[in-house]
Amino acid sequence: MYVFDFGAPIGYRIAARHPNWIQGVIAQNGNAYESGLGPNMQPVVQYWINQKEMEPVIRGALTAEATRSQHLEGAAHPDFVDPDVWTLDQHWLDQAGRDQIMLDLLYDYQSNVALYPAWQAWMREHQPPMLLPWGRNDQFFSESGARAYLDDLPSAELHLLDTGHFVLDEQLDTVVHLIDDFIGRHTP
Repeated sequence: MYVFDFGAPIGYRIAARHPNWIQGVIAQNGNAYESGLGPNMQPVVQYWINQKEMEPVIRGALTAEATRSQHLEGAAHPDFVDPDVWTLDQHWLDQAGRDQIMLDLLYDYQSNVALYPAWQAWMREHQPPMLLPWGRNDQFFSESGARAYLDDLPSAELHLLDTGHFVLDEQLDTVVHLIDDFIGRHTP
């Protein structure tokens, strides 16, 4: 199972319900620990507490400049990041009604945090092979969240890469190599 960002909670919900379906996990900046809620997630945490007051702040995160920043923040070589990645993201964010969908999604993210202990228990019990290619400079899901996996899965393979949240924007070849090697060692 490959999980990233908002996809991690979906994957972990499936894994907790059907542990026998999961042969291994590749979690690329897919958080499952409160310690991993980095600085850029703190306004979202405040949004859960005071939705009305924080809504303008959260809406600000849906702008073209904010989307661009999310892809470039923490990048070792921001000039090499293809502008198509944030332009396409923004295209979809700008569709009618998407702003409210994103506000609802970000507000509901707290339901995932409430399930973190259950997912951590699943990891401790089942000890799935895990590969963690993680952007060391991710301001959404921080390095401390990546390291927290090692408490529950001591054999997890953590690779902190010199980039931000969108690891594949800069480190695609590296991550492909890590995944190819990981799958080769963990499949019959």
